Amino acid sequence: MSPVHILILQTDREVRGLLEEGLTSAGYEVMVVEGIPAVRSALAAGEVDFILLGIDSPEGEGWDLLDSIGIDVPVMVVTSLSRAEDRIRALVAGADDVISIPFNLEEVKARVAAIIRRTLGPARPALDLRIDDVRKEVRVSGRRITLSPKEYELLKLLCSSPGRVFSAGEIRRRVWPRGRATIQDVQKYIYLLRKKLEEDPRDPRLVVTVRGFGYRIAT
Repeated sequence: MSPVHILILQTDREVRGLLEEGLTSAGYEVMVVEGIPAVRSALAAGEVDFILLGIDSPEGEGWDLLDSIGIDVPVMVVTSLSRAEDRIRALVAGADDVISIPFNLEEVKARVAAIIRRTLGPARPALDLRIDDVRKEVRVSGRRITLSPKEYELLKLLCSSPGRVFSAGEIRRRVWPRGRATIQDVQKYIYLLRKKLEEDPRDPRLVVTVRGFGYRIAT
């Protein structure tokens, strides 16, 4: 089996060195880069299986990259930000996991391995999603799901064209036509929808993020 290629973008030299040494010793192929252009180049070349992303730079480039990654590779955010709001923001923007600085290196390696098993392991059976628009009832693999009106509208929109990617801007305009919502509201409701629909919201199988483009219902 070919080695997993991990890319690290991290401005803190000490943290970067610790991650590089620890993951290399665990058998991964590790690439350390500086700046968004280098990340995009590696992604375009198909050289990346996993990203460890620092989001603490003053310029906010880590956040920009998380919001705009155009290929579906798992991302673990590494941050010194301690507020719950920042961790939630990273998760709803598409991060698979968030780990705080200072961290235990063995825990980082265990979390990386777990994400890789989920995302690069054997395919799982599809989930059966059914919507009864007369009864306003939603079931996933026979399990009845209770949604709020906005969650239901969002799900109906995504299901109106299975497989089609809806941008956050389009979702905002169509689910909140009076313009009283923000992109952050869209991300929040995607997060809430996953919490109710998915077996593991951190590893969504129905409401899928297409980084850099938006969201779609898996077909």
